[in-house]
Amino acid sequence: MGDSEEPEESEIERSLEEGDVEAEVRDAIDRAQSGAPAAGEAVRDRFSTDEIFQRVVATAEEEIDASTRELFFSGLAAGFAITLTFLGHSAVAAAVPGEPTGLLAATLYPIGFLFIVMGRYQLFTENTLPPVTLVLTRLASIPLLLRLWTIVLTGNVLGAATGALVLANTGVFTPESAQLAADLGMEGLHTPWWDLFFKAIFAGWLVAGMVWLDHATRDSTARLLLIYVVIYLIPATGLYHVVVTACDGLYLVFYGGVALSTVFVDFFLPVLLGNTVGGVVLVALLNYAQTKERRFPMRETRGPDLSNAEWLFGRIAGRSRVPPRSETADSGRQ
Repeated sequence: MGDSEEPEESEIERSLEEGDVEAEVRDAIDRAQSGAPAAGEAVRDRFSTDEIFQRVVATAEEEIDASTRELFFSGLAAGFAITLTFLGHSAVAAAVPGEPTGLLAATLYPIGFLFIVMGRYQLFTENTLPPVTLVLTRLASIPLLLRLWTIVLTGNVLGAATGALVLANTGVFTPESAQLAADLGMEGLHTPWWDLFFKAIFAGWLVAGMVWLDHATRDSTARLLLIYVVIYLIPATGLYHVVVTACDGLYLVFYGGVALSTVFVDFFLPVLLGNTVGGVVLVALLNYAQTKERRFPMRETRGPDLSNAEWLFGRIAGRSRVPPRSETADSGRQ
């Protein structure tokens, strides 16, 4: 009896060990190198709210540590890409001038955003969600967030300005498209300040919401469809995006002689503020409030949360407790 029981116990122990190994392998497969979920725990192809939030945090940690050079040129590329949105929107609108709803004119508006999201460029409105989650979880300081926003927005605007300058002073546009592009800009410029602000809130909500949903998808086809449908709603419903607005407004400066100060105060500023409020409040804060498990296992040792002073005034990230990579480090790598 005693001899027969020992093999049974050994088999049970072996089965338990195999089960532990399988669980470890499954956990390794279901998590990215960063530790963020690569598959849903309950249903593999569907993430929970907590898991989506963790994936957003993982993306943000990769971006918050980027150097000034990396952020700026990525933002510049995004600004150039927005020129394609401005070009496509104006060209289609000029081609169908009798179309009353603007739905056809909006068909090529998402093209620049497809380049940006699929190409992983830095766009200001996208960054109203991921880096904000780091600040909310005390893994990054507020000055670090403002640094990222400033660099990315500067790159975005310079890229859009370059595109607007080229379009205003070359023959890329047909005469009809050139005039209609100016008309679209004037329409925004003549919209009341608070109307622009609230329209921009909804646009910021859409873009940040797109980023949230992007982290809930697992394949490129779904991402392409998601980007197109969400971004299409911006022009189709008469909303305003800050970098497209920069391109619109600067085109008026270069083509129509409108004062830069007028474009900034009456057009760019309300859209910038509205997009920021829409992304931060309606997406980042609300999704933070509805999540419970916001952290995930990491391979490296996690540092403690930032203190109040570090969170308000420091330029460090809580996980590695280091400032963003310096230009010296970049040049050293090269």
